[in-house]
Amino acid sequence: MTYAGRTVALIGAPTDVGAERRGASMGPEALRVAGIAAMIQRLEINVEDLGNLSGPGNPSNGPVDGYRHLSEVTTWCQEVYAAVGVMLNSGKLPLIMGGDHSISIGSISSVADYCRREDIPLSVLWLDAHADFNTPKSTPTGNLHGMPVSVLCGIGPSDLTGLVQLDRAINSSTFIQIGIRSVDHIEKNAVVESEMSVFDMRTVDERGMRSVMTDALAIAARRGGHLHVSLDVDFLDPEIAPGTGTPVPGGPNYREAQLCMEMIYDSGLMGSLDIMELNPADDIRNKTAQLVVELVGSLFGEQILARHKSPYSKN
Repeated sequence: MTYAGRTVALIGAPTDVGAERRGASMGPEALRVAGIAAMIQRLEINVEDLGNLSGPGNPSNGPVDGYRHLSEVTTWCQEVYAAVGVMLNSGKLPLIMGGDHSISIGSISSVADYCRREDIPLSVLWLDAHADFNTPKSTPTGNLHGMPVSVLCGIGPSDLTGLVQLDRAINSSTFIQIGIRSVDHIEKNAVVESEMSVFDMRTVDERGMRSVMTDALAIAARRGGHLHVSLDVDFLDPEIAPGTGTPVPGGPNYREAQLCMEMIYDSGLMGSLDIMELNPADDIRNKTAQLVVELVGSLFGEQILARHKSPYSKN
């Protein structure tokens, strides 16, 4: 698998309206400063930076009917949905630079509709410290960045669940979660009762990242089709990635994270990508953004040594 000759479209979504802690709105610019476009271009991949989408600011209001800033999050998700759809329809690979994780409702809804129209199976690889499967009944905060997976599975306000058009193209079995280690009390049962494939950090600790990724990617490979990767920066251990608003100790270290990305590249399945919850306000001299750019390089084929054939690739 190679992305050489393809075009990656960078789409900035500078918002923290789905979160309580401010600062993720600065994420897209931090990635640009860290050289995300140059990293991808080094791999002989074309890059188009489409700039930033625009949407409402963060009013810092409390929850209403269990949701904070539902109207504002919906507007942002609609903008992301439209931009991702245009790029997919033109044959480009969209890379959405967040922004808080609520906007993945827009990106993944758009990818799901594209896959439905093209009759392509969809898998979502959710790399995160959190399951993000909360509802108004389980959330302790009302923050929508803790609910994108449940909303995408059709559990949530119609303003957001309605982004996926016609027949629902996504459900809990679509999701493969890796690195989970912080799940709210009521949310835990909902995750277990769902059809998601979940490889939490205990599983990673016991089996190792290589074994976990082999199994996770085998699930996506059996389905075939399109793999959307949604990378939340808090997936990473905060010792190496402090620049995120909801850090959780005990995440993947540098080499585990690199192996994860390298194996995703080897699989040849990735067709779209989110990078979410990068918060420069919590970072140290942009080190987290620089690390994320290195990981993006691995996702698109940067390797320690040249390999003519991957041991994991179908191609």
